[in-house]
Amino acid sequence: MAPRDVETVHALTRQSAEAAQWSEAEFERIAGYESATGQAWVACAGNRGTVVGYIVARRAADEVEILNIVVAKRRRRRGVGGVLLERALAAARAGGARRAFLEVRESNRAAIGMYQRHHFLAVGRRAMYYKNPGEDALILSRAF
Repeated sequence: MAPRDVETVHALTRQSAEAAQWSEAEFERIAGYESATGQAWVACAGNRGTVVGYIVARRAADEVEILNIVVAKRRRRRGVGGVLLERALAAARAGGARRAFLEVRESNRAAIGMYQRHHFLAVGRRAMYYKNPGEDALILSRAF
C-alpha cells in the first residue's frame, strides 16, 4: 500500500460495512510503512492498476494478526481476498511468525468460509466486539 492508494482504500472500506472502519488519517499512517511488525498490501486489477482490495497485518513476536481485509464488492468471490491473505501470511512466516489470528463478524459467512479454506479454525469468541450493529466476533487462528 502506497500513499497514492489511501483515497481508494478508504472508499473501499466505507463501502464494506463488515470491515473495521478506519479513518483516512489512519490509512495515511499505514500507507508506505513497512516494518518488521506491520505491513499492508493492495490488490490491483486492469491496465490502470485499479485498487480492488487490501489487507493490513501486524506481527508481534511469533504471531501475526490480520487487522483488516477488504475486497471491492464487484470483485468478491474471485480469489482476491485469498491472494491478499496468503501474501500477508507468507510475509509473516518469512519474518518468523508461527501462528496467525484474526477476528471476524459472526454473521460474515463469506469471510468465514474463505478463512476456513485457508486453514483457519475457530478458537474463541469476543462478545459484542463489533458495533453498529453490535455483534460477536469469532476469533480464528492458523498455525504455520
